[in-house]
Amino acid sequence: MASKISYAFGAFMLLCGSTVNADTPMTDAQRGKYLLQVGGCNDCHTMGYAQNNGRLPEEQWLTGSNVGFMGPWGTTYPGNLRKRAAQLSAKQWQELMRSPMRPPMPTPSLAAMSDADIQSIYHYLRTLGDAGDAAPAALPPGVTPNTAYFDFVPKSAEATKS
Repeated sequence: MASKISYAFGAFMLLCGSTVNADTPMTDAQRGKYLLQVGGCNDCHTMGYAQNNGRLPEEQWLTGSNVGFMGPWGTTYPGNLRKRAAQLSAKQWQELMRSPMRPPMPTPSLAAMSDADIQSIYHYLRTLGDAGDAAPAALPPGVTPNTAYFDFVPKSAEATKS
C-alpha cells in the first residue's frame, strides 16, 4: 500500500510540474524551488516548517532537522540539503538522488523524477547557499535517540487498546 502511495505521489509531482506555470518559463532554480515545495521536502528537512504552516523565511529552508524518525530500520534524521548540495557536484548530486535511502525518505518518488527535475532541485539548493549544521547521524535499530523523534514502529491494535 505504501509503495502505491509513493508512486502516486511521484506521478502527482511530475504531473503538477508539467502543468503549473506552463505560460511562464522557469529557470532551473525556480523549477527546483517549485518541485521542493510541491514535494513537501520542507516538511521534514526544515525545522518548524510544517508546524508553522510553511510560514518560515526561505533563508531557513532545507537546513535539516534534529528530530528523528525511528522505525524498524533504526532512526534517521532529515539531512541538511543545502550543505549536501554545496559539497557535491551536479553529477554527484544526481547519483545520490538515484541511490536507495533509508525511510521515511520517499525513494520511489525520487525515482519517478526526471534527471532534469533532480538537477533543477540541485540548482535551487545551490542558490540558497550552504547554511546550518549537519543533521545527526542515523542510529541503528534498538538504539533510543537522545533527540526528539517520531515513532514509526508498528503496533498491533490489541497493544494500543490497553
